[in-house]
Amino acid sequence: MIKKYPIERSEAEWRKQLSEEQYRVLREKGTEAPHSGKYNMHFQEGAYCCAACDAKLFESGQKFESNCGWPSFDEALDGAIEYVQDRSFGMIRTEILCANCGSHLGHVFDDGPTDTGQRYCVNSASIEFESKPKS
Repeated sequence: MIKKYPIERSEAEWRKQLSEEQYRVLREKGTEAPHSGKYNMHFQEGAYCCAACDAKLFESGQKFESNCGWPSFDEALDGAIEYVQDRSFGMIRTEILCANCGSHLGHVFDDGPTDTGQRYCVNSASIEFESKPKS
């Protein structure tokens, strides 16, 4: 049985909407090269949203420098992420998907340095940044 998401599009519609790299990461479960993503060393105030459907996933206060080569967060917004066991490449990991559209974001690991103990390792291609409005 295929899971239904609030936002659903055909693969042709996703291809039309997303860049080639975004499609490869978000829809084909790809991974960008380490230290190559635009949000790896990005630390402005705001929110990080799904690049496929604009659902808010992480707040900037949840981001930290992990030195792993990908944007890392210690916590996701409530209900924003779906967790799926991933047994690819001979490993057992937890894949993270956007709960709104089912797009692949990356993986979460239990080796984070903050109080949560979590490290959400996210591809820059899977997110977009929304700056916090100046008051």
